[in-house]
Amino acid sequence: MTANLKPDLANRDVFALHFRRWKRATLQAYFSSSRLTYLPLYLEDEAFLRDWASTILDAPNPVFLCWSLNAPPAAIQFARKHAIPFYYMEDGFIRSLVPNASQSPPFSLTLDSRTAHFDSQAASDLECLLNSYDFVGDSKLLVRAAKGIEALLASRLSKYNGPDTSKAMLLTKRAEYRRILVIGQVEDDASIKFGCSTPFTNNDLVRLAARENPGCEIVYKPHPDVLNGVRKHISNPNDIRHLCEIISYPTSLPELLDTADHVYTITSLGGFEALLRGIPVTVMGCPFYAGWGVTDDRQENPRRNRKLSVEQLFAGSYLLYPRYFNPATAAEISFEECLNLAISWRECGEPQWARSLNLSPQKTRCQFAGPRGSLGWRHLLTRPLSWIIMIVGDAKSAEDFRADPIAFFRELSNPVYRKIGRWLYPLD
Repeated sequence: MTANLKPDLANRDVFALHFRRWKRATLQAYFSSSRLTYLPLYLEDEAFLRDWASTILDAPNPVFLCWSLNAPPAAIQFARKHAIPFYYMEDGFIRSLVPNASQSPPFSLTLDSRTAHFDSQAASDLECLLNSYDFVGDSKLLVRAAKGIEALLASRLSKYNGPDTSKAMLLTKRAEYRRILVIGQVEDDASIKFGCSTPFTNNDLVRLAARENPGCEIVYKPHPDVLNGVRKHISNPNDIRHLCEIISYPTSLPELLDTADHVYTITSLGGFEALLRGIPVTVMGCPFYAGWGVTDDRQENPRRNRKLSVEQLFAGSYLLYPRYFNPATAAEISFEECLNLAISWRECGEPQWARSLNLSPQKTRCQFAGPRGSLGWRHLLTRPLSWIIMIVGDAKSAEDFRADPIAFFRELSNPVYRKIGRWLYPLD
């Protein structure tokens, strides 16, 4: 079972699905011995079968690698029909030294041959591992897990890690009240879409926490991506402001967990970080750590049929399941090495030699000469379109457009905007 958790992609023809351009440099560096071919970002079934099926069959040793659960159904069926391995990739549980899902190389990745770890509708490799692994018989692993938890808590690291926040900025906890921490998420994120059997919003969660804990202090932490404007909220926090104190300034999750008596979440990894600290957790969906007897579960999962300790869950999900990397050298490392590296970079800054090896992709700008120079007069569109994009979207979107207009339109999720981009910038 554990052999499938870290598949060997060396010398394989890897056909990558739904990888945005900024991720490709990192993928190529982390899996440098693989022959990577990137299929179009928004690939429909008909186009896959017409343009790619024969190419994949002609490859001597093909394998599919898909970012999250974004594969065309035809590609999944094709892989099953022809017995081609198919892996779903996601960020691991230690992501970066920034407070959101930035375009920085990740410290960890997960590869799953069944589905993404957050998909409660089917059993992932992680769920199968947690259901079957002989943790009791692996005493060395449990010792390592106990030390790993201790080191992770001492490091004050989370999945995303922004600048340290002074405790003076945090809400002072009143001794006479229990504090209920509600951890918000990006409400249209795949972890909620596939992790919940019924729709649930952040506002629903705040209302539930307030209703079930009368007389308690309710503190609501929106997701960093929502707070920073990277992702938009669906439910308006102002609608539940009378029920809770909203943390509207940047702060680290470990600092907030220090003051919490109980945590409510939908499917957030923050719930597991609370469990590591001995804090009771209520989960509305079914994240990887729910259903094992350590959480207050509001969604059943009959597939998870054993009781596990927090140490056993940590061993499976942090030590056995992910792959850890040095973002500067692309070398694969252990959890412990990753933790030490992240601590060192956070305290001392990324060393100069590491910056020279940074894996972030270079921005490609349109030019008057070369393949993109054939666009001619379309270069004159950059300034007015940038202004429109900033009004419709945000400053970051406008910046991305100016850096590479063609790639910007090709990677928009809205098909109408992608069609406009194809008309404005027909060459790729």
